[in-house]
Amino acid sequence: MSRRLKPDEAELWRKVAESTQRLHQDRRRPTPEAAKPKPKQTLIQPDPHPDFHIGQSAYDRGPSHDILHPIRDRLAKAPIQMDRKAHAKMTRGKLAPEARVDLHGMTLDRAHGVLTGFILRASGEGKRLVLVITGKGRDRDDGDPIPVRRGVLRHQVPHWLSTPPLAALVLQITPAHLRHGGDGAYYIYLRRSR
Repeated sequence: MSRRLKPDEAELWRKVAESTQRLHQDRRRPTPEAAKPKPKQTLIQPDPHPDFHIGQSAYDRGPSHDILHPIRDRLAKAPIQMDRKAHAKMTRGKLAPEARVDLHGMTLDRAHGVLTGFILRASGEGKRLVLVITGKGRDRDDGDPIPVRRGVLRHQVPHWLSTPPLAALVLQITPAHLRHGGDGAYYIYLRRSR
């Protein structure tokens, strides 16, 4: 509830108000005209570099959908199951493969059958080191809605070799040395047949 000030109270209030100073001198009470928002002015500035487009010189690799580490890194981290000296010679390309199979240009179904038959025959003949050539794969996107890794065979062959019936025959899988195909081939070291 409010009441009117008596004349002596009003005089006292006026003296107190005159003796005070503003805390923030730069702030002013807004006038009714200043309270209205001003219309925004949009300035269209000319493009300083009309011939430049962001990313114009970037190499378009497409989106990377591969959440796994590269196959070479995964195989390098695998524990060595074979003799270390033989493994060192093999990775340096000093051991010559006893047999080889080339899976270039094959479909996944055909390549799986050829690889299985090749490994079974090589193991039956007592061979220890064989070379499987997969190729590096195509470096382009076919525009499919489901992304496909570059080098489907290159990624699939280690998986096939680590599942039955081939897992029981394979001792070590290692990427081949450059003289035998590099990233597009694998050395497969087979277990001794008993």
